[in-house]
Amino acid sequence: MPSSSVVVRRVYDAPESGDGVRVLVDRIWPRGLRKEAAHLDEWLKDVAPSSELRKWYGHMPERFEEFRHRYLDELADPARRAAFDRLRGLCEEGRLTLLTATKDVAHSNAAVLADLLSEPAG
Repeated sequence: MPSSSVVVRRVYDAPESGDGVRVLVDRIWPRGLRKEAAHLDEWLKDVAPSSELRKWYGHMPERFEEFRHRYLDELADPARRAAFDRLRGLCEEGRLTLLTATKDVAHSNAAVLADLLSEPAG
């Protein structure tokens, strides 16, 4: 599957016509954002990292590789796996935009998910 079928954007950015299905992949609702303003198709809280992992990471880029490994381990949890499988299904149907509130989308759980979704299902 081409990786261009999955994009990562900030939930605060205005929706674009080519977004396809828009899914929030954060556990916590974004600060200051009204639900109507988010233009979401789904909010998959269960695919987000645990609160413990999120707090440990603290969006510190130097911890990203370790965060990635710990997050991948967490994705083996049945509830998280089911949510990830839902994302995989949406991705197979067409364009998928993963939304996150973090400012550094390249070092986010959404970026990890986008990388995983760009790999062949296995």
